[in-house]
Amino acid sequence: MTLTKADLVQKVYQNHNLTKAQAAEAVEAFLRISKNCLEQGEDLLVSGFGKFNVKEKNSRRGRNPQTGQELILDARKVVTFKPSGILRDRINGATK
Repeated sequence: MTLTKADLVQKVYQNHNLTKAQAAEAVEAFLRISKNCLEQGEDLLVSGFGKFNVKEKNSRRGRNPQTGQELILDARKVVTFKPSGILRDRINGATK
């Protein structure tokens, strides 16, 4: 199951004493803050959930899989995620 932004708003609305508009604004605010943090190259740590960080990737040789033609892939930044130990344990069924 994929959790969409609308699903997330619905879950916040159902589980808290907020209007749907307030729930939507809370989700939007969290996402806006998260995006701004990552855009500035800062790490985003959500305790009990995990850590998002921005890593630099160097340019490298690659190839087009359809044609086999070699090309150079540009340097870029990517966002990575490392789950917390708590989340990892819950996913793997360990109880604490």
